[in-house]
Amino acid sequence: MPQARLLVDLPDGPWIADVSRDFPDAGFRVLTAVPDESAGFALIRLTARDVDDVLAAMRDHEALAKVSVMARGDGVATVRIETNAPLLLVAAKRSGLPIEMPLDIENGVAEVDVTGEHERVAALGKRFDEMGLEYELDRVRQRVDPVRLLTDRQQELLLTAVELGYYDVPRRFTLTEVADHVGIAKSTCSETLQRVERTVVREFVDDLPTRPLDEEVDAAGDSASDGGDAASETDAESAPNRPTYHS
Repeated sequence: MPQARLLVDLPDGPWIADVSRDFPDAGFRVLTAVPDESAGFALIRLTARDVDDVLAAMRDHEALAKVSVMARGDGVATVRIETNAPLLLVAAKRSGLPIEMPLDIENGVAEVDVTGEHERVAALGKRFDEMGLEYELDRVRQRVDPVRLLTDRQQELLLTAVELGYYDVPRRFTLTEVADHVGIAKSTCSETLQRVERTVVREFVDDLPTRPLDEEVDAAGDSASDGGDAASETDAESAPNRPTYHS
């Protein structure tokens, strides 16, 4: 199943955007969060050179109803907060696609990881646009569950082959050596690994979108800032230039 990372440029107003921009060297990691339409509750790990200054800015921000320090250390604090403007959580709730935790925010930019069908990711992008949130697609990759795909025997042989260096370039172990190591015939080893490779590759290919994610977002009524260039870039897990989407 596709896993995507979106870099969301938070607008001025929400406490996390304002405070993180006031303290660009500070890091905010949302460990857990519970959304509501008008409020949100979260446990946050704060790292900063001057934690007290950051905490003071959080307490002074009008969007934070409550700030409780749960633990303190040198340059770090675990904080429970209640906010009246949980933009990211509300967008995720409306799209039906939960944001994965932990969620990192630095200098007004949130790294949002989600796993789901491309239609769901596109729906989340639409919610971001509706709420005035600018974002860019950082990466898309496939998440494969080997326990569901492979038998115990296949998993064991695959892990052994990887450990021995059969899939290294150049190979450190030949197919014959892998078969001898696990005590099976070369033909059996070859057939089993071929089945494993076919299963994994098919799973990967079946989950690939029939068109790039940015085109799906466009079809839902969104617009991309860099036009047609973005379409070719979102096909791959890694691209030299990342597309930026604007509301």
